[in-house]
Amino acid sequence: MIRFLFLNIFIIIHSIMMCLFGIILSFFNKDDNIIHRRVAVPWAKIYLKVCSVNVEVKGADNVNRDLPCIYMSNHQSYFDIFTLLAGLPADFKFIMKKSLMKIPLLGTTMRRAGYLSVDRGDTKKAIMSMDAAAEKIRKGASILVFPEGTRSKDGHIQGFKKGGFHTAFKAGCDIVPITILNSRDIVPKGSLRIKKGTINMSIGKPIPVKDYSKQDINDLITRTRETIISQMTGI
Repeated sequence: MIRFLFLNIFIIIHSIMMCLFGIILSFFNKDDNIIHRRVAVPWAKIYLKVCSVNVEVKGADNVNRDLPCIYMSNHQSYFDIFTLLAGLPADFKFIMKKSLMKIPLLGTTMRRAGYLSVDRGDTKKAIMSMDAAAEKIRKGASILVFPEGTRSKDGHIQGFKKGGFHTAFKAGCDIVPITILNSRDIVPKGSLRIKKGTINMSIGKPIPVKDYSKQDINDLITRTRETIISQMTGI
């Protein structure tokens, strides 16, 4: 109970301080990658360290920092966000659900970092968000999405939504599949209790979208999903 209270109080205070730092930093530097590197990444690493959670990464050599792409990861826990920030050796922009952008300070900081929101309840606005993501990629930024759309309750990979794949076609970029394992053991969906442990992350080889036509989108989805599943046994 004491650890539970300490960690949650620390998380709140630390997050507020880092958000304020990010907002202040954004007034002096218009490069939103600075906020990602100087605020989001350190925030995640400190968070993980205090919670006694290690991240082990496999396949980091599959990342090309100079080539914009769409990273697609499975989603088991809110700790996936910290895992990706701490373990993925690249600058990227999250596509987050709209409700997260409404959180005071955190939402402002994420917007300053160039992260995007998607309104799942409004198809027209969701399409606009995907178009904005494609434009960011064309300008040189990488994007990260959770194609399942929400966290898995039991750890099994859910069906993938098409939004991120349509963005890949519009931007003409590769998809890099990422598999996260054991984050659900740290914090299951719906729980606030944080356990100690190790989260494993495997970064797969890029999947060239140019090998597919828009009519083959289901084949691309299947290949990406099966790659993420197959990486679970190799971690």
